[in-house]
Amino acid sequence: MARGASLKSPEADWSGAILLTAGLTLARIVALFRTPLELYPDEAQYWLWSRTLDFGYYSKPPMIAWAIWATTRLGGDAEVFVRLSAPLFQAGATLTVFALGRKLYGGPAALAAAALYALMPAVQISGVVVATDAPLLFFLGLSILAYAELQSALGGRRLALAAGLGAALGLAFLSKYAALYAVIGIGVHLAVSREARRAWSPAAAALAVLVFALVLAPNLIWNAQHGFATLHHTAANAAWGQGSPFNPKGLAQFLLTQAGVFGPIPFGVLVGGLVLAARRRAMSREDLLLACFILPPLLIVSVQALLSRANANWSGASYLPGAVLAAGWLIRWRARRWLTAAVAMQAAMAAFVLLVLVEPRVADAVGGSNSLKRVRGWAGTVRLITDRAKAEADNGLSTIAVNDRFLYYALAYYGRAYFREPSAPPLSYWLLTGKPGNQAESSAPLDARLGTRVLGVALDGVYRNQMMADFQRVGGHEIDSVQLDAKHQRRLDLFIGQGFAPKPRDPVTGLPPRPPPPPGLPPQPED
Repeated sequence: MARGASLKSPEADWSGAILLTAGLTLARIVALFRTPLELYPDEAQYWLWSRTLDFGYYSKPPMIAWAIWATTRLGGDAEVFVRLSAPLFQAGATLTVFALGRKLYGGPAALAAAALYALMPAVQISGVVVATDAPLLFFLGLSILAYAELQSALGGRRLALAAGLGAALGLAFLSKYAALYAVIGIGVHLAVSREARRAWSPAAAALAVLVFALVLAPNLIWNAQHGFATLHHTAANAAWGQGSPFNPKGLAQFLLTQAGVFGPIPFGVLVGGLVLAARRRAMSREDLLLACFILPPLLIVSVQALLSRANANWSGASYLPGAVLAAGWLIRWRARRWLTAAVAMQAAMAAFVLLVLVEPRVADAVGGSNSLKRVRGWAGTVRLITDRAKAEADNGLSTIAVNDRFLYYALAYYGRAYFREPSAPPLSYWLLTGKPGNQAESSAPLDARLGTRVLGVALDGVYRNQMMADFQRVGGHEIDSVQLDAKHQRRLDLFIGQGFAPKPRDPVTGLPPRPPPPPGLPPQPED
């Protein structure tokens, strides 16, 4: 039995974890049913993907679209059913945290780990917003659990766990390519631990690789057929080498956000424990295994933040094993007051997130309205556009063209009933540079065929003049706005454009091409 193992029965340990998970999951689902907040445009994008099932999409692997397809088949296309997989995936991840903690540190640490993870600020957001992080963390947790169990398995059980590891890791990759961090973690652990290498037989290793390849193969084939679009998008999103060579402010901001999304006390325990272990040059087997999964995403994304930029959730692969290790150390150090304070603080933040979800005016009252502006007002925005389109019905429209990705997906979701009407024009996307940069631009670009008589929509006036200039005739320009909260509005420029004839522009900047130099003069230097 691992250090700190519980003397209670496994059933008693599991009952506490199940009650915690069920209570939080129920609270999240009730909040989703009651929230007035609308879909974030990325959520609407994933919903649109789910209408056409595939093995891959422009910017993400397919798991998120598959999950939305399943939940909307259950209850329809309302926001709550679009988001329903998020709390369910996080419920599974919480129980996986408990199982992993019990395997490595025993029952008390396992229950503490489940509480720290389930109440983690980042997990609270992930549990109510449909995105790729929730399925990634669930399948990543299953992968780490299978790997930890395999360390002491023999015979047929070793082969079964190897197959399970391969399947879980493949499903993690189908959720988000950040699952690569788990592969790196396994490689590091095998490199530094002789016992880890001894746990594998050639047959088990071959079986794990084979099952992993079989699960991932359809997505790899889809990428090959589409020019590896998802992989290119993921690489471009990292933006390595852009901006100044070093960005120490970005690194500091990233590390501060980690304390916020992980929880200040657990993150402090994690960092302090890792520093202490490095100074002592010694770690237990359990600690070493988890550290090998925690450090790669934290260190790699920290370097990314230093060299370019990094979002807070890019190190999300460290959250699940980090919660287990932090709880294990707090129990080992007998720091019960710190553990109690950590759980209480996490619970308070979790309660606040759910309160804001049900009553967004709470966020407005504390100055947080800016963080909610992208989940407000989309239905009203779409209503303004479709009302104008209906008013133009007698004159006929060849398309409704927008110039913003968020607006495109909001129209697709909140205008879904309108676009199902036989007389409704299709939705299209005006390209600034003439070169698609996202899936909306590549799947429905505005062209001459669609551009005979267009209802053009520019969001917040951005690129309005360039958009109008691409038509031979423009009329009916009007400006409307939607009030999002006391401080924020969403502006729409609507116009009728006829005879779409796009002007030549630089394929990168969208600016008009520089005129050629007069004869006999050298080319002018760039500004």
